[in-house]
Amino acid sequence: MASLKSIKKRIVSVKNTRQITKAMKMVSAAKLRRAQENVVAARPYAKKLGEVLQSLSANLEGDLHPLLEKRDAKKLLLIVLTSDRGLCGGFNSNLCKAADRYLKEKSGSYEQVSVLTIGRKGNEFLKSRYSVYRTFSNVLAKPSYQTAAMLAQEVIDGFVAGEYDQVELLYNSFRTVMSQDITFQQMLPVVPEQTSAADETPVEFIYEPSVAELLAEILPKNIEVQIFKAMLETVAGEHGARMTAMDSASKNANEMIGKLTLQYNRARQAAITTELMEIISGSESIKG
Repeated sequence: MASLKSIKKRIVSVKNTRQITKAMKMVSAAKLRRAQENVVAARPYAKKLGEVLQSLSANLEGDLHPLLEKRDAKKLLLIVLTSDRGLCGGFNSNLCKAADRYLKEKSGSYEQVSVLTIGRKGNEFLKSRYSVYRTFSNVLAKPSYQTAAMLAQEVIDGFVAGEYDQVELLYNSFRTVMSQDITFQQMLPVVPEQTSAADETPVEFIYEPSVAELLAEILPKNIEVQIFKAMLETVAGEHGARMTAMDSASKNANEMIGKLTLQYNRARQAAITTELMEIISGSESIKG
C-alpha cells in the first residue's frame, strides 16, 4: 500500500489539476458565447451570397469566369482547418483522421495531392504523411476577414495559374456546444448550390451592370466569405469542444480525489491500528 505522504501528494496534485481544468472551462465558456454569436451572424450573409451566385449562374451560357472553369481534375488541394491548441477532446484528431482517410481515397484519382493547413494541430498531424506546401498558424486566435481574404486570394491565384484543378475545404462545422460536424466543401471550381423543388421560389434579381462583371466581383468574394465562415465555425467548435472536455476532466478529477481520499483514510486507519497493536503488545510484554 502507498504511504500516507505519497497519497496526500497525489491528492494535492489532482486538486491543482482540477483548478486548471475549471479555469479553462470558464475561459472557453466566455469565449464561446462571442464565437457563437459571430457564427450565427455570418451564416445568413454567406447563405444569401450563395443565393445570388446561384441566380447569376442560372443566367450563364458557358464559363464566363476562370473560377467557374471545370477542368480534368488532376491536381487536388485540400485546405484543413484545425485549432492551434489542444485539450479539446477529439475536435482536432477526428478532423485529421477524416482528412487522412479522404486523402488516401483520392490519392489514386489525382496525379498530385497537396495540403494547406490552417492551425498548428493539423500541420503536426499531416506533415509527416503528406506534402503540406503551406501552413498558417495563430490566425484563429482572432479570426479576421482580412486574413480570410488573403488566404482566398492565394488559393484563387494558384487555381487560375493551374497549380491545382480542384480545391476542397475541410473544417468542423459548429452545431451545438457538445457536437461539431466534419464538413467537406468544394471551393474551386465554384459550383453554386441548386435549390430543390420543395424550397421557396427564388427571388428574381435585376443585375446592373452585366452578369459577367458582377461575377468578377462576387466569385472571389464568395471564396473569401466561405473561408471566413469556416474559420468562425472552427473557433466556435474549438471552444465548445474544450469546454466539454474540461468539464469532463473536472468531473474525473472529483472522482479521483474521492477515491484517493478514501484510500488515504484507509491507510491512515491501518497505520493507527498498527501503532495501537504495537503499543498494546509492548504493554503486555512489560506486564508479562
